[in-house]
Amino acid sequence: ALGKALFFDPRLSGSGQIACASCHDPDLAWTDGRTTSFGHSRKMLARNAPTTRFAAHQETFFWDGRADTLEGQAVAVLLNPDEMHASRDHVVQTVSSITAYQKLFGEAFGDEEVTLQRVGQAIACFERTAVNGRTRFDAFLKGKTDAMSDSAIRGMDLFRREARCMNCHHGPLLSDGKFHDVGLSYYGRKYEDLGRFEITGEAADVGRFRTPVLRDVTSTEPLMHNGLFHLPGVLNMYNAGMPTLKRKEHQQADERFPT
Repeated sequence: ALGKALFFDPRLSGSGQIACASCHDPDLAWTDGRTTSFGHSRKMLARNAPTTRFAAHQETFFWDGRADTLEGQAVAVLLNPDEMHASRDHVVQTVSSITAYQKLFGEAFGDEEVTLQRVGQAIACFERTAVNGRTRFDAFLKGKTDAMSDSAIRGMDLFRREARCMNCHHGPLLSDGKFHDVGLSYYGRKYEDLGRFEITGEAADVGRFRTPVLRDVTSTEPLMHNGLFHLPGVLNMYNAGMPTLKRKEHQQADERFPT
């Protein structure tokens, strides 16, 4: 109850207008349906909001993996000046002043003390409950051979073999949870995003992003870190071999150029 209340409460934000649910709406498959999300003061953010569904089973968070716990992810968004634009003191003072939260914190933690760490823990606990039900694919794997159409089975065969989708999209979440450069860094152009490089500083990480979960993929469009694509477009790009970046004259000696 505590985590759910905090997740939907815009009072945690600096403006009092943005909640976690603003970008992760359960009615929109725990995304916001936008190309990229609105942040503080309606600032257009740089990345698409990934679904928080199945977050309980992920090892890293954000497209660039800058958080290694769900609790850390929740706190990072609260304190990000472009996102929820809150401060530690604002969160603690706001939550502490609300009588209903005093009772909920007492029930959850044994006392009513509010800390930013506890707020993050409570939100993360709620996010871990967002796990979808079974799909036709799950039924097929359990032996119900008529759960999927013939065309879907042909697609699964392509997914596993010739198309090689399964190289990165495997396991229960259909994601390896790792970071890959698929040619969408837009290096040196509009929409440039250096991805994991911004976290590690390693040239090899330029343009690398975490492999997204494919469960509920048709409900979480638009897709990719920049939200510029829908599923048919993504499939067309992969079928064509994905974009191949070519160095311009001034980039010949650029050590960060993604290869």
